[in-house]
Amino acid sequence: MSTAAPLEQETVPLSRTSAGREVPPARERARGWRSAEDPIIGWTGAVAVTLLAFFLRVWRLGTPHQFSFDETYYAKDAWSLLNNGYVRAYVDEADRTILNGQTTGLWKDEPSMIVHPEVGKWLIALGEKAFGMDPFGWRVAAAVVGSLMVLLMCRFVRRVTGSTALGLVGGLLLSFDGLHLVLSRLGLLDIFLAFFLLCGVHCIVADRAWFRDRLDRRTSASSSGWGARVLWRPWLVAAGVSFGLAIGTKWTALYPLAAFGVLVWLWSAGARRSHGVRWATAKSALLDGVPAFFSLVLVALVVYVASWGGWLAHAAEYEQSTLSDSQFTQYGGGKQWPTATEPDATGLGEVTQSLRSLAHYHHDVYMFHAHFLNDSTHIYASKPSGWLLMNRPVGVDAQLDIQPGTQGCEAPPGSNCLRQVLLLGNPILWWGGCLALLFAVAMWAGARDWRFGVAVVGVASTWLPWLLYDDRPIFIFYAICCLPFVVLAITLTMGKLIGSSRAPSPRRTAGVTVAGSFFVLVLVNFAWFWPIWTDVLLTHAEWVNRIWFKRWI
Repeated sequence: MSTAAPLEQETVPLSRTSAGREVPPARERARGWRSAEDPIIGWTGAVAVTLLAFFLRVWRLGTPHQFSFDETYYAKDAWSLLNNGYVRAYVDEADRTILNGQTTGLWKDEPSMIVHPEVGKWLIALGEKAFGMDPFGWRVAAAVVGSLMVLLMCRFVRRVTGSTALGLVGGLLLSFDGLHLVLSRLGLLDIFLAFFLLCGVHCIVADRAWFRDRLDRRTSASSSGWGARVLWRPWLVAAGVSFGLAIGTKWTALYPLAAFGVLVWLWSAGARRSHGVRWATAKSALLDGVPAFFSLVLVALVVYVASWGGWLAHAAEYEQSTLSDSQFTQYGGGKQWPTATEPDATGLGEVTQSLRSLAHYHHDVYMFHAHFLNDSTHIYASKPSGWLLMNRPVGVDAQLDIQPGTQGCEAPPGSNCLRQVLLLGNPILWWGGCLALLFAVAMWAGARDWRFGVAVVGVASTWLPWLLYDDRPIFIFYAICCLPFVVLAITLTMGKLIGSSRAPSPRRTAGVTVAGSFFVLVLVNFAWFWPIWTDVLLTHAEWVNRIWFKRWI
């Protein structure tokens, strides 16, 4: 009686590329390109790009010396959080009082009905704590976070592409965009939202490689038909923290959280399929989807609720305001919160009571966003369908009719000078990005290149939901959350144009020429629009040369 030799696990290539080369097995593909290029060079270059971005953002940061656009809400809310632990209503003429140097005695007794979460305002408060309640103080946090976002962009693109050079190009492109520059120089919330979203997506992309590596190490011939179990995924927990902070800045982060959560499941299923697991999509929904939900969504929920700590600690003030102040009931149909008339609880009951009050508060704020702005108008409102084409910028600040001989104006007789801060993206970057996104859709759908899918899903989840709300005043600078993924699409397209081979060839020469020319055009465009992004004095003729379309006025 003979005994058959034990079967050895055999690795079989899954398919062939369009060039006829065999696709490497899962074990080799899981290794990625972690050691492909020198990390010291990568980090040194990224830090250098970040320092350049910081210089551009902190230069004359305190001008204009006034509350610009919605800074009047967020900067003052942040100051109240810092001094009171929650947002209190301000006295009349508070803006003028603050700009005159008086920063105390500004508040009324009752809390204020704020309509955005508090994470971004706490970050603004850190700048005010460090540098004072003045324009530099309430803008410096945005400058720091905007610069850190450039660093994150360098590392994100490098992680996706495996190229240090493309990573640095991605960081520079982000740095040279007008929306990013201006929002990094204002005390608004959107730059913080974009930063945390990019951080969350970066962690999810890192989890993809980490999960495949762990799956490869643990999968063997003796594994069950489900494949190895990988329950602890630290990068997903980090992503959950980042998304929690993003939602704690603005609720719109819920859409990319949902979209990339689905992508996590599909990527996990694809990893299992590459190891021969049958019905991988269905099995992964249970084996990977459930743990990922806890790591990503529930962690985000915990972080989000914790970000309301100041509000929860002063829930009693809000509860009492529903009894005496109509601003807390107008959006909820005039109904008082049930917690307002309940006896004050203690211990765990007090926590529960405060959370219930927070839930009622969220209901009223949601009603405000969903219904009470529908009939409003704003001179700078724009349709989201045209955001990626830079259809309608936002005038943040303007000093018009500066006469010759004043403030350094050297306009010819009969003309004048002006200063302006315009929330407008770099047109060359965004228009080129639209073409790159079309290419990304083709590469994701046709070549099934997951990297292009990150760009497509990122733009879709941060842009398309706004089409549901185009009957209310919304603004082009909300597209700042799309920008990192537009830049990713551009850098991936550049990589395809240049090719992976370093050997000289006509194709590589043409690709480098096209990609390099585009980068130079973006840089030249950045220099050209710099004055209308940074409040620089211009003659009227110089200003007109930069306003390419009537709808930009």
